[in-house]
Amino acid sequence: MRVVITGAAGFIGSRVAEMLLERAEGLGVDEVVILDALTYSGRRENLVEVLADPRVRFVEGSITDARVTDAALAGAGAVVHLAAESHVDRSIDGARVFFETNVVGTQQLLESARRAGVERFVHVSTDEVYGSIPEGSWREDHILEPNSPYSSSKAGSDLAALAYHRTYGLAVMVTRCSNNYGPRQFPEKLIPLFVTNLLDGLDVPLYGDGLNVRDWLHVDDHCRGILAVLERGRAGEVYNIGGGTELTNRAITERILELLGAGPERIRPVEDRLGHDRRYSVDWTKIREELGYRPQVDFTEGLAATVAWYRDHEAWWRPLTGGR
Repeated sequence: MRVVITGAAGFIGSRVAEMLLERAEGLGVDEVVILDALTYSGRRENLVEVLADPRVRFVEGSITDARVTDAALAGAGAVVHLAAESHVDRSIDGARVFFETNVVGTQQLLESARRAGVERFVHVSTDEVYGSIPEGSWREDHILEPNSPYSSSKAGSDLAALAYHRTYGLAVMVTRCSNNYGPRQFPEKLIPLFVTNLLDGLDVPLYGDGLNVRDWLHVDDHCRGILAVLERGRAGEVYNIGGGTELTNRAITERILELLGAGPERIRPVEDRLGHDRRYSVDWTKIREELGYRPQVDFTEGLAATVAWYRDHEAWWRPLTGGR
């Protein structure tokens, strides 16, 4: 079977590609097509080992281009769709590209998949489409109440994906994950931004009072969940993928400071983000009971390993920080 992975030059997509190749024989995969536009956060450096595999073919192009998506999906049995604009702050500063890529691009990819007769289509989304929850956890059937241009564009792409299942019978499955962390995450997100700032002797900018709560999910656990849905998920269903570790932004900042031998004086409070969601929390009972998913990476160990990775791979992140 040929599997197309969109956005595979990015943080999560590159790890999906690696893990899919490791499990290729058991999943019946004999070819992997990587489709990526190589925007600012998509890097060939993330795919060095993947591209050395003779089973892999790389296609550079945008998911908004019908010629590109039709050609890339020809003969494909499955699609794992991760290509997206994903940074909330960037969406606040310039929303249009988020809707073009996340909504229009996803619709174009779905249309190409429909024409190509793709048998399984995993659309990777985010818990941010649910909005903010003061207590408890969202189930998959919770109403979507996105609060940022980014999350609203992802909600639109989710609805488009599910509509293609209901209207055309395309075997779409949607995953919604909590906050990812791990090696190779672009240094605009909280953990790599704070780690690289501290390594450069800079302070860390903490939004508002720092009490916004996030559930943290190691990228390896997220990818295990995605591949479980690819293999055994039910068409037309949504699956939350959680990590099981809820922390305030201040608490995770303090852990990062401790790991790098820095004190609280390195925290620089900054004006809160516009429309900043207070708390995210997903109920991932469904994927646990149906597909046997459970996070395997202990957060304390995973965070320490992630901090160590950035400390040991300055050559990877240095060109991305713009000289500070």
